Amino acid sequence: MNAIKFRIAILLMVVMTIGFSFTTINKVTIKGSDTMVILSQKWAEAYMKKKPGVSIQVTGGGSGVGLAALINGSTDIANSSRPIKTSEMEKLKAKYNSSGVEIPCAKDGLSVYLNKANSVSTLTLKQIGLIFAGKITNWKEVGGADAAIKLYGRESSSGTFAFFKENVVKTDFAPSCQTLPGTAAIVNAVKKDKYSVGYGGAAYAEGVKDCAVKKDDNSKGVLPSEVTIRNHTYPISRYLYMYLKAKPTGDAKAFIDWVLSREGQELIAEVGYYPLK
Repeated sequence: MNAIKFRIAILLMVVMTIGFSFTTINKVTIKGSDTMVILSQKWAEAYMKKKPGVSIQVTGGGSGVGLAALINGSTDIANSSRPIKTSEMEKLKAKYNSSGVEIPCAKDGLSVYLNKANSVSTLTLKQIGLIFAGKITNWKEVGGADAAIKLYGRESSSGTFAFFKENVVKTDFAPSCQTLPGTAAIVNAVKKDKYSVGYGGAAYAEGVKDCAVKKDDNSKGVLPSEVTIRNHTYPISRYLYMYLKAKPTGDAKAFIDWVLSREGQELIAEVGYYPLK
């Protein structure tokens, strides 16, 4: 009897092995921008329901981390909330004889987060830059209370850090700016600190208030919204990108084509970002 049971067990194992060998899961890996993680996960989940034979694996780490992974060959797609750097393109060119392929996939605005109890609600682009550069250090200098300004920002591997530095600060951040690993952490810090200020994706501004941003002294303050970000009247607007080593093919191409389709673009607003059109 034991011998019969043993043979049956072996037979079942063989049948299961044969059965599983016919089930092929095609994997596409995506790594990079923390700003884009929630959006990319939503895209991945929706796409995998449509295509159960494809696995889309999404991880964060920052835009720089994603692009480094693309260069070293450990990811198929790099998410980035900033344009690729010349130095990164040169590394791709040296290794793969390609400068990479850039695919804008959504629009976003960078909010300047203020504590709800802060009397300041509007700043010029120049004032924001001076605050994060450490040139303006007290709220009374911009019409607020006589209190020191506490700064929160992203780590240097973040595309949000790079974009904000290049387009707003335009110099080095103040040494007093405390870097935090992720936009949600910045929002949480500003929420707890009346005299603090931070920055990050507009989609994350929960429990804090958005600062209205003026292009200059004579302009009207503009809040980040679907309309102002999509038409670029909000001064701190940007594209979100996917990067590949070369022109996409196979499952990666099919996934990207779907992301850029009407169905994929409609999911963007559910996360708090904005479609391309």
